[in-house]
Amino acid sequence: MTKPSLPEAYRSFITDMLGEAEAEQFFRSYERKRTYGLRLNTLKASPESAAALDIMRLFGLRPVPWCDTGYYYEEEYRPGKHPYHAAGLYYIQEPSAMSAVELLNPQPGETVLDLAAAPGGKTTQIAAKMRGEGLLISNEIHPQRARILAENVERLGIRNAVVTQAAPGELSSRFPLAFDRIMLDAPCSGEGMFRKDPDAVTEWSPDAVELCAARQWDILQDAVAMLKPGGKLAYSTCTFNRRENEDTIARLLAAYPCLKLAAEKRIWPQRQDGEGHYVALLEREADDTAAMAAPAGGGKRRQGGRPGRDSRDGRSARDTGPAWDAFREFAAAELPGFPAAETGGEPVLFGEALYLLPQSAGLSLTAERLSGLKVPRAGLALGEYRKGRFQPAHALAMTASAGDAARVHALAADSPAAAAYLHGETLPVPEALRGWCLVTVQCGGGSFPLGWGKASGGQLKNHLPKGLRRP
Repeated sequence: MTKPSLPEAYRSFITDMLGEAEAEQFFRSYERKRTYGLRLNTLKASPESAAALDIMRLFGLRPVPWCDTGYYYEEEYRPGKHPYHAAGLYYIQEPSAMSAVELLNPQPGETVLDLAAAPGGKTTQIAAKMRGEGLLISNEIHPQRARILAENVERLGIRNAVVTQAAPGELSSRFPLAFDRIMLDAPCSGEGMFRKDPDAVTEWSPDAVELCAARQWDILQDAVAMLKPGGKLAYSTCTFNRRENEDTIARLLAAYPCLKLAAEKRIWPQRQDGEGHYVALLEREADDTAAMAAPAGGGKRRQGGRPGRDSRDGRSARDTGPAWDAFREFAAAELPGFPAAETGGEPVLFGEALYLLPQSAGLSLTAERLSGLKVPRAGLALGEYRKGRFQPAHALAMTASAGDAARVHALAADSPAAAAYLHGETLPVPEALRGWCLVTVQCGGGSFPLGWGKASGGQLKNHLPKGLRRP
């Protein structure tokens, strides 16, 4: 397929930014192959682990210079098709995009917001840096993209993230001055997508740039309203023009004297291996205690929903006692190594679904605090409590480790059995194996969860969710 030619207006502003000589190098970068990258999930395996070394050898990885858990790979390796991907050992992510969270540098125990989070690259990178400690709210306004975000949070075994589906103004009205760090990977005109997505070229126009800049300004105001004094905000785009990048940040700094620019980084495809990215890190003055963060005439406040309602499906959150007891009984028998009482958080029951709602020192979440919001994932999904019985959630399996489980059915990564499990098939097992099993894939001498199975009569019934099964 012939690639569409770059718009003349686009070529003109790139030339104005870079000068003719480097602009020509930039335009020639479109003739090269796009870059591919993955980032190791350190919630499951550190870069020094035997599992990580196996993955590096298997896919011929080479390091991304600005991210110590990021690696380049060649297209033909296709790591997204491997069982290690299903086990959440890594996240497929464009290398340039890894730069933003590295600059934000969230810490364990903090209260963090990823405001436009789908499909989950930056959320999963933030969660790895938080190491399961503190509270991460990951938001995506579009329903389908929010579902994909929740699935990626689950696959990587993240315990301390709440996935919300809300407009930025809905969040800023509920959580003013609440977050230590905020990541805003803003919707943009996508000029950094041109090399890998020809449709992005045909959709670009100067008017689209202006429309994006206006939308970014609106979202940024809500982001500032949620940033604590002393907090940090990372603003990033995958576009090149100044209007959506430096000019937007200059406008923000002029409107909010409480902010200062701490750092700014660009990745250009003619200078580095990557599709391109822009990120600015802003800090809010520690002694800025204003209750309203927006400039005069600019603040947006919206009322939340009714108290006491379940934000997931309109039903009231139920008494969690019996469900929590059932989970603890299940964990004692089937996941004896899982710290059921020490995981941190508040158990909440929405309908039949039991969740563990994460907390941080700076923000205590409850079902009431989330009322009126759409919440696709209210923390760690533990399972369903139905007719007095507890059935474990897939998320619980992905959060656990092989050492937690009473029974493990380990599969070689290249075995037909691993492929069959990921297709949703029943597996033959020894007659002596009975009860819930953590089905795992072997890597680097370790064993990493793929999901649940239940053994009986020489067969392992497959409990991998139907939506995750491979065709």
